[in-house]
Amino acid sequence: MATTETAPRDWTITLILSIFVGTLGIDRMFIGKWGTGFLKLITGGGLGVWWIIDIIIIATGNMRDKWGRELVK
Repeated sequence: MATTETAPRDWTITLILSIFVGTLGIDRMFIGKWGTGFLKLITGGGLGVWWIIDIIIIATGNMRDKWGRELVK
């Protein structure tokens, strides 16, 4: 039986998005976290603090997508 579950998101792409457009929340939206992505957008990445924290979390491999799955390395 076929599954309709979406494939986990790529760790490298998420990290690159976070570094370059993380203050706009694109990185969080990419992994399915639309609510916190929008909050990052309207706060400028939490005035830069949230942006830096997300880069560290993604780089250390501790970020998970909306459904709790690890990002593919």
